[in-house]
Amino acid sequence: MILEMKVPSPGESITEVEIAEWLVQDGDYVEKDQAIAEVDSDKATLELPAEESGIITLKAEEGDAVAVGEVVCLIDTSAEKPQGAAAPVEEKVAEKKAEPAKKEIKTEAKKDTYASGTPSPAAKKILDEKGIPPAHVTGTGRDGRITKEDAVNAVPSMGTPTGGNRGETRSKLSMLRRKVAERLVAAKNDTAMLTTFNEVDMSPIFALRSQYKEKFKEKHGVGLGFMSFFTKAVVRALELYPAVNSMIDGKEMLTYDFCDISIAVSGPKGLMVPVIRNAENLTFRGVEAEVKRLAIRAREGEITVDEMTGGTFTITNGGVFGSMLSTPIINPPQSAILGMHNIVERPIAKNGEVVIAPIMFVALSYDHRIIDGKESVGFLVAVKEALENPTELLMDNAVEKSLEL
Repeated sequence: MILEMKVPSPGESITEVEIAEWLVQDGDYVEKDQAIAEVDSDKATLELPAEESGIITLKAEEGDAVAVGEVVCLIDTSAEKPQGAAAPVEEKVAEKKAEPAKKEIKTEAKKDTYASGTPSPAAKKILDEKGIPPAHVTGTGRDGRITKEDAVNAVPSMGTPTGGNRGETRSKLSMLRRKVAERLVAAKNDTAMLTTFNEVDMSPIFALRSQYKEKFKEKHGVGLGFMSFFTKAVVRALELYPAVNSMIDGKEMLTYDFCDISIAVSGPKGLMVPVIRNAENLTFRGVEAEVKRLAIRAREGEITVDEMTGGTFTITNGGVFGSMLSTPIINPPQSAILGMHNIVERPIAKNGEVVIAPIMFVALSYDHRIIDGKESVGFLVAVKEALENPTELLMDNAVEKSLEL
């Protein structure tokens, strides 16, 4: 029996996928539920499992865009499984007889001397002023010497020839990468995006992590990172400034009474943004566990479309790559995104004295159509206040209870 395998729907509103990579070859025997291909949608990369066991015949090439419901391969379910691993077939290649060497035709060439390529003093001065190496000029003087006229007529090349490799590689963008590009351009074109900046003294969080991180990890099996503090600070700020937790829907503004926080994660196929659902109900342990779970699934290519759908606000951390400051782009249809950056010891003023403290620059990009400057600046200041006073504003002066220790 020949089974036609069709592209399943990876999620709502997705009508087309792209064959990113075949994990089997035409004519292979596959087992039921074995991953036979990776397919890219505009939201995620998913594995395509074999529906039955049998000999597979591929009907699409890598890089092909295929519609949902289209046949991509056939499986002959009546074929018997081969006994043992088939030995590779070695092709016998006949040795080519050595072709007789072509007789070289000798031509008289102009004999080089010590003067070949050497500029005269006047020519050398002109070449130095032009920034042209003598090796890049053909001399017309006696024995190949570079004359003043040669130097005057010499034209600088576009760039400095180095003799190095100047090859280039052209590769097709994946469907996911193309969709990300479209969304980023749309975000720039369709929103009135502005960015406001601030700085955060991370000393209080450093002190808390230094004191409790080992005990926290031993108790809960996850590390006490920065993301839980930022997520809790963002949730608090969203409750104070609900317009930031809103988005435009036609001629209406839709405001949410829950906080679904998207976190930007760099995956093997590009940027992915899984969502922490109802972050307002999670503890520090809950946030850290969910961040770890989603990050692992994204990096291993196991993240689903549902796990990346929705989100009312996004946090992105360019600091893990060493970014000092950036203007993050809004993740539509959301209206704001918070950018974290690297932490650097900087001199700051405290109580009238200059001290060294671990400082992080933070950036909030927002859609000015529904978020005013007062709200955007107030939101970012609220995040800063919570991070600089986490014991009081995020833990209600009960650190061990908040960390569930």
